Amino acid sequence: MSNEVIDALDLLEKERGIPKEYMIDQIIKAITTACKNSYGNENCSVHLNEETGEFEVFLRKTVVEDVQDPNHEILLEKARKIDPTCVPGEEVSVQLHTKEFGRIAAHQARGVIRQGIRAGERGLMLKEFESKHQELVTAQVERVDPHSGAVSVRIGKSEAILPRSEMVGDETFHEGDHIKVYVVDVHDGEKGPRAIISRTHPDLVKRLFENEVPEIYDGTVEVKAVSREAGSRTKLAVCSHNPSVDAVGACIGARGARVGAIVEELGGEKIDIVEYDEDPAKFVANALSPATVLHVEVAPDGSHACRVTVPDNQLSLAIGNKGQNARLAAKLTGWKIDIKPESGFYGEEEKEETPVKAPAADAQA
Repeated sequence: MSNEVIDALDLLEKERGIPKEYMIDQIIKAITTACKNSYGNENCSVHLNEETGEFEVFLRKTVVEDVQDPNHEILLEKARKIDPTCVPGEEVSVQLHTKEFGRIAAHQARGVIRQGIRAGERGLMLKEFESKHQELVTAQVERVDPHSGAVSVRIGKSEAILPRSEMVGDETFHEGDHIKVYVVDVHDGEKGPRAIISRTHPDLVKRLFENEVPEIYDGTVEVKAVSREAGSRTKLAVCSHNPSVDAVGACIGARGARVGAIVEELGGEKIDIVEYDEDPAKFVANALSPATVLHVEVAPDGSHACRVTVPDNQLSLAIGNKGQNARLAAKLTGWKIDIKPESGFYGEEEKEETPVKAPAADAQA
């Protein structure tokens, strides 16, 4: 071992991010393994000589007057050349040279070092992914699978896969593109750490607004709930903790600049920003925006169901294309919503005028 090894460790730390101290520990572990394999004795000590850049190896042996096991014992006469005061029964440290290790032991030592490098890279990858868990990150496209459409991206020094199913609409990417993805989860499997990333997750929109709207980032405005049908439409419920700040206006920005930047990032996906309200009736009415709501009747049994009345000419708008507006409002609020026109009737004539129902779903924050 020489300064060349130290230089190589410095380069490994610089290029792969594996700490030099970690690799020194792995080399010491490898040398200890080599001692065990070559001498059947793992009672050794290894340390790095900072001046020479060499790893010094010492094997502990018991001082005896008659050697029976040369791998564990040393003759008293030879031991006193190392420690003049030693007596039989004591131990002395005999310096070894790594060149003395057998070929098989050296090969095994190299295997330990390689394994250490892989484990170090795996640990760094897991640490990097965990630091980005449930965060919005910018990734660089490295490869696009022409068959599945999946995209391999680089996040920092680690790689992740964005499946076709987690892309918005029919968006396409090319090698070298920089894209924003949301790290949904992190798994440490047999093949190493893996980040689950998405562009369709509702929290992607939430994080985009946090980046774009300073009032959300500093806590003045809070995103209370998000419901999304990726590539088509998103509803965002916000509230202000400062009476002088308009939560919806802050998210829209001057001339729609803030929400416009997010819409562009999402390929033209429509975004409805509504005001959150502790009053369920007001919140449901707001959630059905852009439709006008005349009245909301909350079920008295606490079942999180309500009846909504809208003007006749607003019924289609309240329900939305294929029920999307009502469906997203239900997801946003967590309430089951029945919508009827102003000319309709509840009660005895309800069988003839069956209300339009929006399926309920849990609101996602």
